[in-house]
Amino acid sequence: MAASGAVEPGPPGAAVAPSPAPAPPPAPDHLFRPISAEDEEQQPTEIESLCMNCYCNGMTRLLLTKIPFFREIIVSSFSCEHCGWNNTEIQSAGRIQDQGVRYTLSVRALEDMNREVVKTDSAATRIPELDFEIPAFSQKGALTTVEGLITRAISGLEQDQPARRANKDATAERIDEFIVKLKELKQVASPFTLIIDDPSGNSFVENPHAPQKDDALVITHYNRTRQQEEMLGLQEEAPAEKPEEEDLRNEVLQFSTNCPECNAPAQTNMKLVQIPHFKEVIIMATNCENCGHRTNEVKSGGAVEPLGTRITLHITDASDMTRDLLKVTSETCSVEIPELEFELGMAVLGGKFTTLEGLLKDIRELVTKNPFTLGDSSNPGQTERLQEFSQKMDQIIEGNMKAHFIMDDPAGNSYLQNVYAPEDDPEMKVERYKRTFDQNEELGLNDMKTEGYEAGLAPQR
Repeated sequence: MAASGAVEPGPPGAAVAPSPAPAPPPAPDHLFRPISAEDEEQQPTEIESLCMNCYCNGMTRLLLTKIPFFREIIVSSFSCEHCGWNNTEIQSAGRIQDQGVRYTLSVRALEDMNREVVKTDSAATRIPELDFEIPAFSQKGALTTVEGLITRAISGLEQDQPARRANKDATAERIDEFIVKLKELKQVASPFTLIIDDPSGNSFVENPHAPQKDDALVITHYNRTRQQEEMLGLQEEAPAEKPEEEDLRNEVLQFSTNCPECNAPAQTNMKLVQIPHFKEVIIMATNCENCGHRTNEVKSGGAVEPLGTRITLHITDASDMTRDLLKVTSETCSVEIPELEFELGMAVLGGKFTTLEGLLKDIRELVTKNPFTLGDSSNPGQTERLQEFSQKMDQIIEGNMKAHFIMDDPAGNSYLQNVYAPEDDPEMKVERYKRTFDQNEELGLNDMKTEGYEAGLAPQR
């Protein structure tokens, strides 16, 4: 008895045949064979599937084939041996084409009724002579003939006729008359036109004279409309989006800095603000959590104005203290109060966006708390003048003393609110003037050349 797995010797002189190699997978071209009744190797694939009519198992047959002078398609057929229900449809095996197609066939003889037709789900069928149309996606795709298309349309119209007649529907008689006209078309009693319009480009009408031209058949390729693209579920390629410009007006930007008092790490907040009837400014504020020091500063968001600005306000009552005030360029803007014989030079207090009251209080605090005017070493006469200055400043702030407030900014970037805007303010005078050479020198404008500067540059090597 031979051991398990042993190979028994064959007859003398016989060679042991090698084990057959696995069959190579079929080439893609062999999957879709040209449709032919004589091709015995072209057999459909059978798949057991559920019948949606009686919910028993039926049989679905799939055939992958190729239409001559066209492209590959998948023909599917379902039949149920239990209830007798059957269904056939066709699907394109390729992609949606770049353009839609419209076939216009002039049917003149019975031979034209035998032309093969591939009608996809997205194709619409029209017969202009009868004002008849089968809309897209109202029928499943089919591999049929011209006569089959008309027969299928007749079957669809006759389907609900018994119910219409039972209900004595007035449309039943008109449908019967129309069905008679369709049946006459099958006999080609008179020539008619068949139009198949398919936005997907996958429908087909046979040319029996191929590869020669068919005078009865006109093929038109066209670009799909936006509605047809949406109907097919296609989305147009979106154009390249331009990067959106960041809107800084609605955002508060933060950047790290050091506290000017204790040098500890701190955060500075910055925001771009639009001043009504003026321009954009940048407000910067720093708050130190270590020592509690706070500071704020205002910078101009625009360029230096062509002319300088001098603003003169006649302070008459306490309501003037609520006017918004923008003192941007601390290096150039000066403040003067003639009644107090007071003048605040440039580069003092820094840029501020506040009210007139807030600026006057800052001026009072700056003058009265000057360390060189306090203490035992201070001059008694100077102390009295400072007290008098402080009292008069309080009277101006409370509205008990009239005075003139003058802001002179050669850069033209300071602002004092006009409460009558857009009308003129009777208590405020705004003057525009041409800067002197010295003022332009302080702003650094004399050395700036903004036009034709490239012509004066010598090539450097």
